[in-house]
Amino acid sequence: MQGVIFIDKPTGMTSFDVIRRLRVVTEIRKIGHAGTLDPFATGLLIICISRQATRCIDEFTQLDKTYTAILKLGEKTDTADIEGKIIEIKDVPDTVEQNIDDVFSLFLGEIDQVPPQFSAIKKDGVRLYKTARKGIQVEIEPRKVFIHTLSFLNYQEPYLEFSSTVSKGTYIRSLGEDIAAKLGTVGHLTELRRDAIGPFSVKDALSLEDITERALENSIKPIEEIISLVQKYKNERYS
Repeated sequence: MQGVIFIDKPTGMTSFDVIRRLRVVTEIRKIGHAGTLDPFATGLLIICISRQATRCIDEFTQLDKTYTAILKLGEKTDTADIEGKIIEIKDVPDTVEQNIDDVFSLFLGEIDQVPPQFSAIKKDGVRLYKTARKGIQVEIEPRKVFIHTLSFLNYQEPYLEFSSTVSKGTYIRSLGEDIAAKLGTVGHLTELRRDAIGPFSVKDALSLEDITERALENSIKPIEEIISLVQKYKNERYS
């Protein structure tokens, strides 16, 4: 068995937990994924099975990603998501809904974004989340990222739902915190779902409950077919 499959990761699991599950089902060790999802997040994982397929992972990590998120205003956590501890509480202005469009417009295009302290980025050779777990705050340099779309979906105080298509390296947790700040408060993500990676949609993904060897054999795509779709997508999007 070799090629690419799409998995809809459930909440409460790491991306590597999914890999472990697939290794048990397939009895294949050479399996990798193209882009980590935090444990609290759900949605699309692109899984490469076999040595040949894993060599193409970088093709997928370069693609834009689309997310749907729910931002809880008024509470800041140390992880910028629901799994962290609350470190700040701030009133939510009554003007949130009327200011959403103006605030969202500030983030479109190329922006400087500071990644969260709890992230896998390395500083001085150490993953940031390892120092953050020790209660050590380090200075993080902002990085250039690109926000292609940022759309308002719903607001039921204090929960703001939005969707966004972003470049590689963008942290939606940081985007949520920055949106909250521009709205005059603080916030953290309570839900995050990856809806798409480039041309590939979570609608075409297998749920973890459905994973059997037969289901994988029926769903796996040849690497050549997937790479062809990636190239077509890039040509249409960036030409």
